[in-house]
Amino acid sequence: MIAHRTDYLYVLPALIVMLVVIAYPIYYTIELSFFRTPPNLQMRDKIWTGLDNYVRVLSSSVFHEVTIQTIIWTLASTIISFLLGLGAALSLHREFVGRGLLRALLLIPYVVSAVAASYVWKWLYHSDFGVIGALAVQLGLTAEPINFLDNRQTVLASLIVVNIWKEFSFAMVMLMAGLQTVPDQLLRAAQIDGANAWDRFWHVTFPHLSGVSMVTVLLLMVANFNSFIIPFVMTGGGPADASHIWITHIYQLAFGRQQWGVASAYAVILFIVMMTLGYFYVKALTRGDDARAGG
Repeated sequence: MIAHRTDYLYVLPALIVMLVVIAYPIYYTIELSFFRTPPNLQMRDKIWTGLDNYVRVLSSSVFHEVTIQTIIWTLASTIISFLLGLGAALSLHREFVGRGLLRALLLIPYVVSAVAASYVWKWLYHSDFGVIGALAVQLGLTAEPINFLDNRQTVLASLIVVNIWKEFSFAMVMLMAGLQTVPDQLLRAAQIDGANAWDRFWHVTFPHLSGVSMVTVLLLMVANFNSFIIPFVMTGGGPADASHIWITHIYQLAFGRQQWGVASAYAVILFIVMMTLGYFYVKALTRGDDARAGG
């Protein structure tokens, strides 16, 4: 029994690090969400407000606008990235000349730094010098270059395009790994039975991808909820908060306006959402283990 207890000494350093860098910041953020920032910005003089910060956040029109933008950003980025990744994975699963080179090219967006990619796309979108706007004018699609990032109507969609370009490679890699588990015997048997390409995909391939698809979608959703670099570097949440999502708005409140209590309340709400997604992610990972245990 004593020897068993001493085993915990080996993991004690890791537990201490986790308490310092994870548990304490979470506790302090929750505590701070019940206080208001003092006028002198000295946290030792913070003012207790109870649930006022949460009421202020949930009743704010800006919160509702940012929440809608976050949902659009997350769902659009996740769904389209997954579908593009699935299409790329299915295409690259076949043998053809140059497949290895094409795989490497499609992996470039995923391995490129998000900061570097954001600056490159920012110039591509530039209303005066951007390649995309100039190309649209040359092709006769528009009379003048499109103002992608300084227009409230187009800015969020423009950022979503960049995020999809950055993320679909991850979905492709995950699904390519999942395709390796599809038995060739079943595909050949379905083809012999007269099933067309769509039937073989829907009734044979996709069921074998259900587990990895669920994990991929949940990982994409978690990443998109926490996505900060692309919207912050490209627009900083503008124009007029049109491209703010939760994480960038929290940053603006905390470090731009020094409203640390309100920002902490936002962070706690985001933490609850992330924990919910994390729960479903763990369930998706352990579903096969639970089935084997039950069998």
